[in-house]
Amino acid sequence: MNNTNEKIIYASPDPKGIYLYTPALIEGFDGRLVAAVDLGGPGTDKLTGPRSTLGDYRTGNQVRVLVSDDKGETWTETPARLPMMHEILFKAGNALYMVAHSGILLATKSLDNGITWSEPSVLVNQPRWHQSCANVDIHDGRITLVYEKWISDGHPWPGVAPVLMSASVDDDLTKPESWTFSEPFNPDPLLEASRQSGIPIVKDPGVLETATVRIHDPRHPLYDPTGQSVALLMRTHSGFTDMGAILKGTRNPDGSLQISQYKMGTGNLFFIHIPGANIKFHIQYDPATKLYWMLHSHIGGMVAERQQLALSYTPDLFRWNLATIVATGPKANAARHYATGMIFGDDYLVLSRSGDEFAKNAHDNNLTTFHNVKDFRQLVNKELDQP
Repeated sequence: MNNTNEKIIYASPDPKGIYLYTPALIEGFDGRLVAAVDLGGPGTDKLTGPRSTLGDYRTGNQVRVLVSDDKGETWTETPARLPMMHEILFKAGNALYMVAHSGILLATKSLDNGITWSEPSVLVNQPRWHQSCANVDIHDGRITLVYEKWISDGHPWPGVAPVLMSASVDDDLTKPESWTFSEPFNPDPLLEASRQSGIPIVKDPGVLETATVRIHDPRHPLYDPTGQSVALLMRTHSGFTDMGAILKGTRNPDGSLQISQYKMGTGNLFFIHIPGANIKFHIQYDPATKLYWMLHSHIGGMVAERQQLALSYTPDLFRWNLATIVATGPKANAARHYATGMIFGDDYLVLSRSGDEFAKNAHDNNLTTFHNVKDFRQLVNKELDQP
């Protein structure tokens, strides 16, 4: 696939000073598409409206929201100017929600299908938090997701620990009392122990940008018949382009949450093969095909290439097939990466952190682009072992 179906839905007013991060995309109510983008960079002081206290730069970040009522053909920017960054966007009950941060953990909601948003409320009044637009799990009336807490000041990048958080979808999710949190899971001991086998190969390894995924197949070795656990898939900073990590998030009988390792045979599972997992990926389960579909950077070597965005699928989170190349940037600094995707009927819709010849570099992007992989299920290789 090439970029012929690509639509620019947001462009930086200042490509060298205002960068477009964290594309988020969900289906709102009545078929409306709702998108969010996080504006950061040293030039955000020129933006109107409030900005986050902590940001990618000292000038802070700001989230903007757009909506489409014609399946992504046209987009309208809303009045929202939210002083947040690293937003996760989702629908629960009769509202749309955004969990994000400004150093401290915040939440906001929309009761009019994404047009206006409440004043951000504080979920945890302790710094410092991190994420990207990761997928969430909604099951049996509860929403479960992961945000990440900084391990300590001065810890080398990425330096974050996943925190599992869960709430009833019927509660007001802007209220801190609605949420239950696990303790942060510090990955440092696991990463340090793995050095004995030569993995990872970088000086300061870490995990980040955790995805929350439910195992649906009762035959899967990680399946939980109680329905009280989810798989947590993580990007790794390891020196390898196709190595991710996995942990287990569990809701205990007393309602508390914990993160632990999966026990497999005589050992514990941690590192797993995930294509392009040295950069952020996004996974969604499709009940129609019983496959997990993942957007990820298509990487040919041992470096953090961001120019090509791919869509792959797997029946079990272990065996991966490349379905298609969604988009390719016109040059190395014109990335197509950090995407969020969603199933919309027969199509797979994609929002990408993108750039063109005016982008500062492959990380600090000046465009948010929308892509439609039409009839995406037809991309399945029928010879692949199905679950």
